[in-house]
Amino acid sequence: MAQLAKGKLNYRCPSCFMRDYDIDMFYDKDTKIYRCIRCQFRGDEKKVLEWNEMVRKRYGDMYTRFTNFEF
Repeated sequence: MAQLAKGKLNYRCPSCFMRDYDIDMFYDKDTKIYRCIRCQFRGDEKKVLEWNEMVRKRYGDMYTRFTNFEF
C-alpha cells in the first residue's frame, strides 16, 4: 500500500467534523484520494470539498448576533 502523507492543503475530515472531531485527512499521491485515519472516510478532493460545504451550513450563523427573538 502507498505511504500516506499530508497533502498541499490539510483538509478536515467532514464526517468526523460533523461529530465535532477535528481530524486532518491524509493524501495518497498515487490514487489522489484523501483518507481519514479515524473514521475510514475517503474521497477525492471534489467529494471532500462538497461534504465540507455541507458542514459549513451547520455553522452558518456563528458570527451573527441575534437580538430579536420574536419569531
